[in-house]
Amino acid sequence: MTARRGLFLAPFDALADPRVVGDLAAEAETAGWEGFFVWDHLQYGDRVAEIADVWTCCAAVAMRTERMVFGPMVTPLARRRPQVLARQAASLAVLSGERFVLGLGLGDDWVGEFSDYGDEADPKARARLLDDGLEALTGYLGGGFQPAPRVPIWMAGRFPNRAPLRRAARYDGFFVIGLDGPDDLDRVLGDLATHEPATGFDVVVDLQPGQDPAPWLDRGASWVLTRVGPYDLDLDAVRRLVAAGPTP
Repeated sequence: MTARRGLFLAPFDALADPRVVGDLAAEAETAGWEGFFVWDHLQYGDRVAEIADVWTCCAAVAMRTERMVFGPMVTPLARRRPQVLARQAASLAVLSGERFVLGLGLGDDWVGEFSDYGDEADPKARARLLDDGLEALTGYLGGGFQPAPRVPIWMAGRFPNRAPLRRAARYDGFFVIGLDGPDDLDRVLGDLATHEPATGFDVVVDLQPGQDPAPWLDRGASWVLTRVGPYDLDLDAVRRLVAAGPTP
């Protein structure tokens, strides 16, 4: 299986405008990218001054594209109300003709993104909130709410942590963060196989813009993303990267 190629874009600073994100998504689709995934953050340290809302960006992507898969990558469910998130996800799935993927994860408090706003900072407590939220969310998306379009859920986790992998195997995909090289991907795929994920399960990795994707292709991942950001973003340079397309 040859991996599909996508972009993993931080809507920060020069890209902190949903109109710009929508333009980039349209340009990406024309250039042959197959996916467009947007970071979800409230703050990102002193080097990032401006941040756009991920849901507004996703709506812009939905309206400016026709074929690309897209979604937030990733949303920390512990700071979301599952019933509100379910409505947002279902609406974006309807708006896009079911091209929307919901990326979810634990989140990180390294810059106070939880503690500064009174949200749960302890990772173990957030893990419990994540599991409880997933149970409620999948109930709403599975028919508890109408409309109920298909919304695949990709769970994120850092390699080599096992708990995120086990959690992801119950859903539709695993966005694995922190791989040092393709050999690590072999280990991830082996571990996933022991949990027997469903047919069509996606394994997603991301690379830096200058990183050669060739060693990662045809290694079992279904998606290889190119990261855009988070720091020193230059819109002209980003547009050149997008327009170049998913070159091997």
